[in-house]
Amino acid sequence: MSFAGLRVISLESRRAADMHTLILREGGVPFVAPSVKEEAVDGTGTALRFIEQMEAGAYDMVICMTGVGLTVLRDTCATIMPIDRLTAALQRATIVSRGPKPVGPLRALGVQVDLIIPEPNTWREIVSAVAERQERRIAVQEYGRLNTPLHTALQELGATVEPVALYRWELPDDLQPLRQAVARIAGCGCDVVLFTSSVQLENLLTIARTMGLEPDVRKALRDQLVVGSIGPVMNDALTAEGIPPDVIPRHPKMWALVKAAAEEAAGVIAAKVA
Repeated sequence: MSFAGLRVISLESRRAADMHTLILREGGVPFVAPSVKEEAVDGTGTALRFIEQMEAGAYDMVICMTGVGLTVLRDTCATIMPIDRLTAALQRATIVSRGPKPVGPLRALGVQVDLIIPEPNTWREIVSAVAERQERRIAVQEYGRLNTPLHTALQELGATVEPVALYRWELPDDLQPLRQAVARIAGCGCDVVLFTSSVQLENLLTIARTMGLEPDVRKALRDQLVVGSIGPVMNDALTAEGIPPDVIPRHPKMWALVKAAAEEAAGVIAAKVA
């Protein structure tokens, strides 16, 4: 089963082109509105402090949350030191990868990955894995914002936790596509909306608020449109906003979300219209 011409909005940014292609492949009419910008923050100073602390033996575990963050770390370090210094520093600690995405950049650096967190790759799976180990001086290579629940849970295990934040999530420079997405959702000028990150929902509602359309967006998502979601964190974020997701794929992957939405959208629409 395919979308059969249904209009599908995605808020994907970094992989916008991939999402566009996936929706087309499943017979949908895509509108991809980038909703997030990854902005580097004080990269040189943060990277240098992290390397120096690693070299001093301050951490016995590094939890790598994203491939993007590792790439930023690598590129930042390359401007101020031989890249072998980064590799040597990371090799001093147990390396934990939150799912498969950080693995590629780590292996490209020649760094052994000691533990890969299984699906759905949330902070809960990280804490379960760490609880079985002895390392308790932990650095966390963050994604676009601090993961407070992860830090708190690790500290409850007796760990000291140091965030390493090299970029943050911001609104995109060009807000016009996101504004168009808000208008289409508010006016039900689409049939399906796909979310892959909780920050997408936050930014969508922020822009809707500035446009005076937040109540309409919430109502449309809740009562009229098909809402697809990846992973427990995204599911919880939608539910907390009173927008329980309609489509949740078995695997927290973008392709799985698009395929599941294509298969289930017609039934969801029929149920909401009834």
